[in-house]
Amino acid sequence: MAEENHTMKNEFILTGFTDHPELKTLLFVVFFAIYLITVVGNIGLVALIFIHRRLHIPMYLFLGNLALVDSCCACAITPKMLENFFSEDKRISLYECAVQFYFLCTVETADCFLLAAMAYDRYVAICNPLQYHTMMSKKLCIQMTTGAFIAGNLHSMIRVGLVFRLVFCGSNHINHFYCDVLPLYRLSRADPFINELVQLIFSGSIQVFTIGSVLISYLYILLTIFRMKSKEGRAKAFSTCASHFSSVSLFYGSIFFIYIRPNLLEGGGNDIPAAILFTIVVPLLNPFIYSLRNKEVISVLRKVLLKIKSQESVNK
Repeated sequence: MAEENHTMKNEFILTGFTDHPELKTLLFVVFFAIYLITVVGNIGLVALIFIHRRLHIPMYLFLGNLALVDSCCACAITPKMLENFFSEDKRISLYECAVQFYFLCTVETADCFLLAAMAYDRYVAICNPLQYHTMMSKKLCIQMTTGAFIAGNLHSMIRVGLVFRLVFCGSNHINHFYCDVLPLYRLSRADPFINELVQLIFSGSIQVFTIGSVLISYLYILLTIFRMKSKEGRAKAFSTCASHFSSVSLFYGSIFFIYIRPNLLEGGGNDIPAAILFTIVVPLLNPFIYSLRNKEVISVLRKVLLKIKSQESVNK
């Protein structure tokens, strides 16, 4: 037994949400429906923005990249989670863990920078509308988007590289529905202090920079809104910013709770509700928050649907 416990482990078992068989079917149906809506909604939004030149402005280019990131997040996590509801073999190798976390870390880091860029874009549009096309050129938009994905890849490569310094030779049960680094830290027989320190420095810096950018942008936006003389314009701007800020708060709050709080290695299953928020709920809600409340997107979508309907009528 002692010999078995000291054998190096390169495979882990994801315990998932629940051990109650009667809940598995219901949970599978719920999360499968969420997955389909998330992927269709986000990919549909990306296609809509890509096809119509009318939406080729910074605001919608950021939105399209955010939708792409959210769909990638759903595809990185949900398929394996759905498979494990009814699979007896819930094993995942260390390399599969690394790949899953690499994609998750990349898209979530890019998400942070894209949300900050979108907040800055709204700041320029509301506070400096006459200088919008000068301050938010297409070149700057491309640079900010490219920078977000480069930062995401660099962050994830550093974090994933450090995973391989850990040693696993005890329990291999991960109390989670996907392979995150924190459960790996808890299972490691090697001291994960370096990993925790790097995580705190990089994740903390990213959070402080992007949250600070969002808060400063929205502070100036609110001050500008309160100075508006038109009640209708004030209500419209406030409604748009409030919905955006609620999504941002949900996303950052859940990430902060998991990765930046003190005593990272404590909690175990307590990470799961927050992880559900930023990996499943936020990607589901974003297309509705950022697009279905946007008259421009709704107008383009109606034209597309009318065109499809008219083509079907002609074919008949």
